[in-house]
Amino acid sequence: MGKLYLVPTPIGNLDDITLRAIKVLQMVDIVLAEDTRTTQVLLKHLGLEKRLWSHHKFNEHAAVESVVETILGGETVALVSDAGTPGISDPGFLLVRTCLEHGVEVETLPGPTAFVPALINSGFSCDRFCFEGFLPQKKGRSKRLQQLLEESRTMIFYESPYRLVKTLTQFAELFGVDREAAVSRELTKKFEENVRGTLQELIDHFSAGEVKGEIVIVLSGKSRKSKHEADSDDEE
Repeated sequence: MGKLYLVPTPIGNLDDITLRAIKVLQMVDIVLAEDTRTTQVLLKHLGLEKRLWSHHKFNEHAAVESVVETILGGETVALVSDAGTPGISDPGFLLVRTCLEHGVEVETLPGPTAFVPALINSGFSCDRFCFEGFLPQKKGRSKRLQQLLEESRTMIFYESPYRLVKTLTQFAELFGVDREAAVSRELTKKFEENVRGTLQELIDHFSAGEVKGEIVIVLSGKSRKSKHEADSDDEE
């Protein structure tokens, strides 16, 4: 029987790949890639030639059993995403679950993921946070946000550059224009940008020009009033 490896890949700077990830990619028989063209660039950078199989959100349900059968047949497989850790807002969960159901050994390597540097760069509390990933675009979006209105932990979201201002505006309407937030763009790349301020300040900043690149939004949680402050409000 083979084995499944989940191998994180750089989120921008190819030099961020780990030595262990390189060793695993050298050793495996097949690499499952979210986009084979993107993964081919990485493999070429590393001087590797591997069998590449396409594995993304549009085909994973149809392909997962075939992949598991291949591993059961003795092949060792690595799953990578275009950037970051497989399974974090990318395909991976279904394959891992199916492998475990069939007794296939799964090993996940530690490595890059965009929300960690964005969270630390924000300056907000890292002790307790919740990762929301990409919000639903239509159905369920309003309900999800309503559930977060009382959230006191730092919240992390992924967003498209084309929807950034619209999402920040929606956040301002729900959480208030003075809620503190941070936006990280193009992390680890040449034009990395980290902008911090109120939601209104962020809206003004990103409305000034075209937004490009991968986006992480970090939103501060709702502040908890002390009992003394709550009592003072009641007296007023």
